[in-house]
Amino acid sequence: MNKTEATNIEVKPNQVLPKRGKWLRFDLDSYREVLDTLTRNKSRSFLTGFGVFWGVFMLVALMGGGTGLKELLQQNFAGFATNSAMVWAQPTSKAYKGFRKGRMWTMDYKDVDRLHRSVPELDVVTPLLFSNGGTAYYGDRKASVGVSGAMPDFRRVNEPKMYYGRYIDEADIRDHRKVCVIQKKTYKELFPGGGDPCGKRIRIDNIYYQIVGVDYNMGEGINFSGETGTGVTLPLTFMQQAYSRGNAVDMIAVTGKQGMVMSSLTDRIRETIARAHTIDPTDEQGAMVFNTEVLFQLLDNLFRGVNFLIWLVGLGTLLAGSIGVSNIMMVTVRERTTEIGIRRAIGATPRNILGQIISESIVLTLVAGMSGILFAVLILQMLELANTEDGILAAHFQVGFWTAILAAVLVSAMGVVAGLAPAARAMSIKPVDAMRDE
Repeated sequence: MNKTEATNIEVKPNQVLPKRGKWLRFDLDSYREVLDTLTRNKSRSFLTGFGVFWGVFMLVALMGGGTGLKELLQQNFAGFATNSAMVWAQPTSKAYKGFRKGRMWTMDYKDVDRLHRSVPELDVVTPLLFSNGGTAYYGDRKASVGVSGAMPDFRRVNEPKMYYGRYIDEADIRDHRKVCVIQKKTYKELFPGGGDPCGKRIRIDNIYYQIVGVDYNMGEGINFSGETGTGVTLPLTFMQQAYSRGNAVDMIAVTGKQGMVMSSLTDRIRETIARAHTIDPTDEQGAMVFNTEVLFQLLDNLFRGVNFLIWLVGLGTLLAGSIGVSNIMMVTVRERTTEIGIRRAIGATPRNILGQIISESIVLTLVAGMSGILFAVLILQMLELANTEDGILAAHFQVGFWTAILAAVLVSAMGVVAGLAPAARAMSIKPVDAMRDE
């Protein structure tokens, strides 16, 4: 039965049509017709779809790239507790009790106990020592390093990422052991062949230290011991003796107890340290308290703005592609005026015409959009491979599964919207006008 015969079937009163007729617009023939229409002018369909392809690609690639960039920046502060603060001494900026401003001073080990007593809301209070840098030797190889002394509880402030071995422990502190934990760059320079260096000895400032661990924490945003990745951590008690530091402390790292906001404690921390060393409690430069909570909040606000910009650019590009689809579909409807008029003359309803035009728009945008998603995922996968070292992935650049599904749904919705205006134009075509156009 041809189409003319099918449309001339007499429908008797109260006759129930087959269910297949109700969903005729979803059958295989309809989709073949859609594909035939889109492939009739391949160049135009390709160029039109490219706008949608590029819009989806930009949206997905920017979202994945933004996620990866955020992780890379967070690596700069990897391991640092978000409710932590650092306290150190600087030349005073205010005169106080007969002392002129610009006075140099040094914290001591008693300040650790003072903070424990005066600010009970603090959880960890741990001292740190630093040297002016040095050179580490292993055999005929050498590396510039920054030496620091720490207590075992410093790992609760800045969590190490142990690639080999362990961190400084209580036995190292108690027995004043000559052991050290080296960081990634130092490990690469002293042991270019790789392998576990634990148990081997390196020489720093004419003292030999046994390596007990390799720390791959590459945090660059908060670094106290020279160039990133070149740090060597010693037991604080041994560093006090080896470098003749006595009870001096270069820095005190603190964290607040669970639920405490560090910004509410910084003034009390500064006041406790300042009064013990005859410094103006309001001298924020003299008794420096660096609150990492502010830094993390700044990062969060930064990436909220980045995410907004990503969606703005991606959706704007996608909208431009959809407008292009709508314009091309409008041209297609104009070219098919006679065809649509004949369809109306042989019984096609406005709903049939509407479904046909919108189906063509959806298929075009969906195929182009899915191609954009796949291409973006491929590019993001290559970025992940480029940021993988020693089997460790630095950042995840991929988008989530549901994000990709959301993008596909968004593309389909854009297809419907893009097809509405051309479909309305097609529905308004009358058979008589179509014949005149012919």
